[in-house]
Amino acid sequence: MPYLDPNAIIPEAKLTKYLLIRLPKDDKSQFLAKAGYTLSNWQDLTRDLRQQILPLEATPTVLTEFGQKFEIHGTLTGPLGVTLNVITVWIVNQTETRFVTLVPLSISR
Repeated sequence: MPYLDPNAIIPEAKLTKYLLIRLPKDDKSQFLAKAGYTLSNWQDLTRDLRQQILPLEATPTVLTEFGQKFEIHGTLTGPLGVTLNVITVWIVNQTETRFVTLVPLSISR
């Protein structure tokens, strides 16, 4: 299995305008808050995705017109010391590797 680019793009807006804000549907902010990830420390989530998730093996899933999607199953230990089981989705094309989303492992399948 492949490993993804450790310098993958993790868009700030993906964290600060989606994952870490409360949403009426598919909210992930409360799940991430269990480990201590909030809007005020979104950079911690960026760092931890890079340090704790990206070094893990990636599994190719779907090839789309935008690139090859990959999943990385792993654990994130947040600022509170709580460990979350997660699936992260990434997309790789000819020019970049980019973070797409994060899903709690317990509800993903």
